[in-house]
Amino acid sequence: MSASSPALTQTDRGQYARDRGTVYRPLQFSILKRLITYMRPHRRTRRRLTIAVVLRAVQLPALAWLLGVVIDGPITGGNVRGTVIGAFAYIALAALTQLTLHFRQRLALELGEAVVHDLRNELFVHLMRMPVAFFDRMRLGRIISRVISDVEVVRTGVQNVLFVTMVGVGQMLVAALIMLAYDPPLFLVVASMAPVVWGIHVFFRKSFSLATRRVQESMSRVTSTLAESVSGIRVTQGFSRQDVNTGLFRRLVHDHSGYNMDQQRIHGVFLPLLQFNSQLITACILVIGGYRVLSPASEMTVGQLIQFLFLAGVFFHPVQSLGNQYTHAITAMAGAERIFHLLDTAPEWTDRPGAAEIAAMDGRVQVCGLGFEYRPGEPVLHNIDLTAEAGQTIAIVGPTGSGKSTLVKLIAKLYLPTAGKVLVDEHDIRDIESQSLHRHMGIIQQENFLFTGTVLDNIRLGRPDATDEEVAKAIEDLGCMDLVEALPNGLHAEVGEGGGSLSLAQRQIICFARAMLADPRMFILDEATSSVDSMTELRLQEALERLLRGRTSFVIAHRLSTIRNADLVVVLVDGRIVERGSHTELLEKNCVYANLYRKFAMDSEARGKQGEWELPPAHDLGGVDPFLDPDWRHRIHMQRLLVAEERAAYGSEETK
Repeated sequence: MSASSPALTQTDRGQYARDRGTVYRPLQFSILKRLITYMRPHRRTRRRLTIAVVLRAVQLPALAWLLGVVIDGPITGGNVRGTVIGAFAYIALAALTQLTLHFRQRLALELGEAVVHDLRNELFVHLMRMPVAFFDRMRLGRIISRVISDVEVVRTGVQNVLFVTMVGVGQMLVAALIMLAYDPPLFLVVASMAPVVWGIHVFFRKSFSLATRRVQESMSRVTSTLAESVSGIRVTQGFSRQDVNTGLFRRLVHDHSGYNMDQQRIHGVFLPLLQFNSQLITACILVIGGYRVLSPASEMTVGQLIQFLFLAGVFFHPVQSLGNQYTHAITAMAGAERIFHLLDTAPEWTDRPGAAEIAAMDGRVQVCGLGFEYRPGEPVLHNIDLTAEAGQTIAIVGPTGSGKSTLVKLIAKLYLPTAGKVLVDEHDIRDIESQSLHRHMGIIQQENFLFTGTVLDNIRLGRPDATDEEVAKAIEDLGCMDLVEALPNGLHAEVGEGGGSLSLAQRQIICFARAMLADPRMFILDEATSSVDSMTELRLQEALERLLRGRTSFVIAHRLSTIRNADLVVVLVDGRIVERGSHTELLEKNCVYANLYRKFAMDSEARGKQGEWELPPAHDLGGVDPFLDPDWRHRIHMQRLLVAEERAAYGSEETK
């Protein structure tokens, strides 16, 4: 890294150290051998391409040989008719050669596209099998780099490197055989080039492997930073970090340019050395061949020397091309190495052999002696015991870092516990097939991620075969159809990337409707109703009550309205359950939960005196004047009291 490189995150430093630990090992051609195995499903195309390669390798030396024969024969002998016939024969062979080139390139493109298609699909399937912990460690930009840019350089390796190299090597072999048959002594001069070329290859292989790896790892860092900067543009602009992020990105691009220049400098020395070696050998042929032509004791004619020089030209012509292909081969192998490293990364855990599917679920959950460590020796949960009867709602509260999110992720089998077990209907979740378990489970997170498409597409995510009427009924059951119909085009409104064109409340309603349509027996809600205004909170709370009714639910709660309705409240501190009971019972205990509540009450009184509460205008309430509608006035009054309390105790980041 250059002195101007930006400060790296801890993740970057660790990844960079791992990269530096391997870059000095030259790339192995066994990687290319493994890549060739991806051609097996496309044997027919590969066989046709091989035939075209062989024909092309023979035709190019044949053109030079035919040209030499015409010069040394009809032209030297003054035979006009023979010269014309030779010219037409040359044109016919040249036309056939170009036709072969067309099919060779076309078949190579087809084979390359087929291999890339299979490779990308395999990568995507593998990524979908990886557990959540993998994505916690692996930056998004690196994954994108593997699937996009690394696969593209592999495409070049398949389409060009392999078959262009085969044509070049075949062309050299055929030309060498013809030269050996024509003049063995002069051929020995040409053969003396081989040790020099091998020496150049050995000398440059290590340095070029290192330079190529640096370029691709640098490109991965650029891609990763770009992905993070674009996805986090609202945070960047909100904290006026445009100049800082631009500076960091500029340094990364500067480093990438430097690595590219290092690679090209090596390439700029490698190719001229190969070409100069070829030209030096040609000069030697000219000197030795010219001496033999001029020597009275030699029978070599000028035409034979010209023919040999043509063949030598055909022999040396692929040298530059092979040098370029060597560069592409190193790049393709570096990309393939990174791809295969990802494919060879085994999931940290998979379903046990014989894990069973569950056709139905009652929803009784038992957590027995649960413990978990993200890193060995650093436990985040300690001996958690908890039972949720079917249909109960469990509210989980606690300060930041207390292990709330980790606990619900273990219950959802997004991670596996390092100690203890989770039972669902008396079955250990390790013995239940993950997809089968998740089909009976709905997970709603605070981020409320939506996929690009329409509202209808996103709600159908849990049940792709659902009809429009079933989707509409799910929304009506939540009592939120008016919020969806208010969108342009209603259910057919485009949500934008990540749901960016919708408000937070609209995104949450879509996620609630998605869960309602899937009709699971168990819900996991991770802070699903935080960060919205009080009136919207009222609508969402009512929708949430309908959603959870009759279903086993684990809710990471920030709102007392949710906690009051819970059958059991669990208070987590430092990865341990310190209190459990109903809202009223915990207040009577006068411990951790009661202290939170008292703090909340004091703050709410202070906020109430300041008169912070403001009613929304009537048009935001569907045209109803809250002062004239007794029902609305009562609901607003109750919500006002709840929200004022909740802001103090659970509305901040302290209780995450």
